[in-house]
Formats: sequence, structure tokens, C-alpha cells
Amino acid sequence: MKKLGLLLYFLVVNLTSAQEKIMFWPKGKMPNSKGLQLKTEEKDGRIIQIKEPELFAFLPPKEDRTPMAVIIIPGGGYYKLTYDLNGFQIAKWFNTLGISAFVLNYRLPISPDVQQREIAPLQDIQAAIKYIRKNAGQYGISPEQVGVIGTSAGGHLAATVSNITTDYTELKGDWTSISTIPNFAILVSPVIDLGEFAHVGSRKSLLGENASQEKIKEYSMQNRVTDKTPPTLLIHAQNDKTVPVMNSILYYQAMTKNKVKGALFIFPEGEHKIGITNKSELTDHWKELCSDWLKNLFPKQ
Repeated sequence: MKKLGLLLYFLVVNLTSAQEKIMFWPKGKMPNSKGLQLKTEEKDGRIIQIKEPELFAFLPPKEDRTPMAVIIIPGGGYYKLTYDLNGFQIAKWFNTLGISAFVLNYRLPISPDVQQREIAPLQDIQAAIKYIRKNAGQYGISPEQVGVIGTSAGGHLAATVSNITTDYTELKGDWTSISTIPNFAILVSPVIDLGEFAHVGSRKSLLGENASQEKIKEYSMQNRVTDKTPPTLLIHAQNDKTVPVMNSILYYQAMTKNKVKGALFIFPEGEHKIGITNKSELTDHWKELCSDWLKNLFPKQ
């Protein structure tokens, strides 16, 4: 069954129209690893274990390409990756705006290979940002217009990399001068709080069953916002029963307190299913709002 799942995974990848699969960690340089030889495994269209972190590049035609790029961080409660629904499909939509998109399949904190669970996903997104910036010329983009978008637990990771300034990549040489902080962030139905309003599954996967109150506070991202947090757009549904809307409200309140440029849109419906296709025409407007927000963010492009 594992072989069948792996085969289906690669078949899906080949049908995505991604131009390139990028193994962005320099060979032998991936930190926080026990050195286990894992296999990529998939169940019900979700990756539940990954051999090695990877990026999939979706590039619009050069004639239509803007300087902007976005790294897409799939959700899945930190125990699976919704790489197609909240990854490849979103990437294709960004391409229609002329924006280059890179889907990140990151290490899950529950992986048997990681030594320190809570920083493994962060290390991968930090390294991915460095890679895209270092190779910006190759992709026809600006290293100063590299953002992140995350859904659900992917939104938590996008908020984490937006606020934690410590570089956990352990990359040396000319890598050290490249910032890990994105130029902007888009958070869709994001997990933010790991305390009162937590998505319990995400908290357990990231911090373990018996996380201390200190660790919960540390990884509740509303507590990490500063005036250095990049401009951020938040999208949520009021009737989201999986990740309460208070997650986005708490983050936006922290942004306002710290004078961070951004916006919060709360739709009356949409549940925890805001994406490329939406049941409600009203909720579907999040894409138009996102597009307009990005144009306002970099008006000269």
C-alpha cells in the first residue's frame, strides 16, 4: 500500500504543471535530522510523511510575470500536508495574476527523523525563503517581493516565519546574509493561538501532548508580533468551527497595536474551507480582495 501511495503521489505531481521540483537544502546540510532514510507516504490525497523537504515551482509566462513571488505553505494540522488543495491549486491561481508561486512540502513535527519537533517546519520555510531570494534572478523575480501564504496550520507556520527572527537554518557562507523574514504574508483561516482558541490537533502535533504554558505562549503567534512584522492580510470565516475566528482577530489586534500594515476580512460563512473554489459567492471574493491588496502593496510593479 505504501508503494501504491508513493506512486500516486508522483503521478499527481507530474500532472500539476509545476515547471520544477526543487530540493532546496544543500546536500548533507539539512539540520535537526537523525539521518533516517524515510519514504514519502500519502494517505487520502494528503502527505503524511516526507522523505525530504521540497519546493514545486509554478511560473507564469515571462511576458506576464511580475517581480512578486509567493511561497505557499499547505495546512494539515502539522500532521499531514494538503499539498494539492491548499498548494498546487492556489499556485495556479497566483500564476493568473502574474505571480510566481512555490509550493513548500515541509517536514512535519511528528516525523520520526526530527530531533526538535517544533522548529523543523520553521527551518524548512526559512531555508526555502533564502533559496528563492538567492536564486531570484533565475526566476525573474525580486528578492524584495517574496511573500508567504499559509492556510490553517500552514497559516501558523507563515505567521511563525514572519515573526521569529532567529535563523535556525544553520546555513553558512553567503547564505547567512539572506533574510528569513518574508516581505508580506497572507494567512487564510490560520491557526494563531495555541491556548484558549487553539486547534488542539495542531498544538499537539507541533508541541507534543504535554506542552508547558511557557511553550504554548511562545508559539502563540499573536504574542510574537512586533513593529518588524511584515504587512499581513488575514482571511477567515465567522462560522469556522475548526479554527475559531478569534485566531485571526487576536493576530490583527496585535498588528494594530504594533502599527503593522495589513487587513482583516471576516466572512459570515465559509467554515474551514476557504480556498480556490467556495460554496458561497461572497466568500469567493477573498481572491479579489487578495489580488487588490497585493497590487496596493507593490504599486509600481
